[in-house]
Amino acid sequence: MSRVLEALARHAAGCPEHIALQARDVADSLSYGRLAAAVETLAGELRSLGSGPVALLADNTPAWAVADLAALAAGRTMIPVPHFFSPAQIRHLLQNSGAGLLLSDHPEQGAALLAGIGIETGRPLQVPAGTQDLAAFVFEGTPSSLPEDCARITYTSGSTGEPKGVCLSLRAMEVVAASLTGATDAQGEDRHLAALPYATLLENIGGLYAPLLAGATVCATGLTEVGLSGASGLDIARFAAVLNERCITTCIMIPQMLHGLVAAIEGGMPKPSELRYIAVGGAPVSEHLMARASELGLPVYEGYGLSEAASVVAVNRPGDNLPGSVGRPLPHVEIDFGADGEILVRGSLFAGYLGKPPLQQDAWWPTGDIGWLDEAGFLHLAGRKKHLFITAFGRNVAPEWVERELAIESAIAQVCVFGEAKPFNVAVIVPRQGASEAMVDAAIVVANERLPDYAQVSRWLRADEPFSVGNGLLTGTGRPRRAQIYQAYRDRIEALYEEHI
Repeated sequence: MSRVLEALARHAAGCPEHIALQARDVADSLSYGRLAAAVETLAGELRSLGSGPVALLADNTPAWAVADLAALAAGRTMIPVPHFFSPAQIRHLLQNSGAGLLLSDHPEQGAALLAGIGIETGRPLQVPAGTQDLAAFVFEGTPSSLPEDCARITYTSGSTGEPKGVCLSLRAMEVVAASLTGATDAQGEDRHLAALPYATLLENIGGLYAPLLAGATVCATGLTEVGLSGASGLDIARFAAVLNERCITTCIMIPQMLHGLVAAIEGGMPKPSELRYIAVGGAPVSEHLMARASELGLPVYEGYGLSEAASVVAVNRPGDNLPGSVGRPLPHVEIDFGADGEILVRGSLFAGYLGKPPLQQDAWWPTGDIGWLDEAGFLHLAGRKKHLFITAFGRNVAPEWVERELAIESAIAQVCVFGEAKPFNVAVIVPRQGASEAMVDAAIVVANERLPDYAQVSRWLRADEPFSVGNGLLTGTGRPRRAQIYQAYRDRIEALYEEHI
């Protein structure tokens, strides 16, 4: 039996009127009693619509959560569809997984998408997901062999355009969710804001399953309502307003969101008054940014994880927080290191990539990240193993480290650093709106003062456009795609070095 569904039934019996999922409109919110009933109703519908994987393409609303939980109850493998995936990537996701059912909160868009990628389907059925109906598109799925007990396939875009399917068991996800409830001191009085897409595994497990285990209220008001647009647009004024208006106590942010919030508060915007725990992750966070947040009284705690470990591996927590680290490993996690410092993890790992050999039980998973544990047991990150470059002078540089320091300067919106086998480092920079070249120059000088000489940036060039998921230069979690950025600016990067000769 699912821990989350057991908790849902317990809360529905003990506090049926307590709000579980708060929608943008009060009338569309679901109490624990109504949520339990809605999950069972939709689970029955899903049982009648076949037995294969179910794909879900919808906004962060109660309907998404109802569909996800109903799939657990019906024993159907759930496949969240990232909203930033291209049609080609969605076609691969559907064909690779063997899905024969797509649930969508926009019937017209769903029909157009399926027709555009060559998947034939009849008129969609309407299935109830709480106060909102979802369109159910049934089609002929491609047979696919799934690992035993595969409850979730989360697709990561990785370093290439073809997504990889990470197969997760229900037990792996719920062990992490339970560990997070303890680490964050989750409680029934909490009001968690779903600020990242639910198709992001971190929000799904940390922002839905964990709060439901604790009997908390999840504010699932939709991405536009919280100020998110497209793959990376953020209206920080709207975001901050929602935090205040909804009396939010907990939230998960990526570094760009935290940077925007900190800058806005420093600029005079009211600080959200009820926040007690802000988890930040998905990409490296500058210590300087964390210090600025702390000075403002924002309760920010950095963490670390990966999809292959069912989202979170380590996290800082109230009363046990070391800025500059990503916290202590969660109780169920074991940590070891390779000879080169690569972090190895064990405990609640994925079952394997779809279509690849299964992961052996009790195996150690190489994360691809370089780091270390200090004497107190806090985990520290140095950078990605595959991104580490060696300068012409033989010094190892983790570009994420340099980029963290550059990106917190007000004149710099995005940055990607290069320097493999070169005498100095070069950055491709997207300036913030209104920032002149002189302002960027000054920002680099300030950032360089926080870096040793071998890691400093000596030259830079202006990017033609912001890095985004749409142009293939940014991952869905906000990380730069280095190989693609280098290819796009290779001639100009190399020209900077030629000028030096």
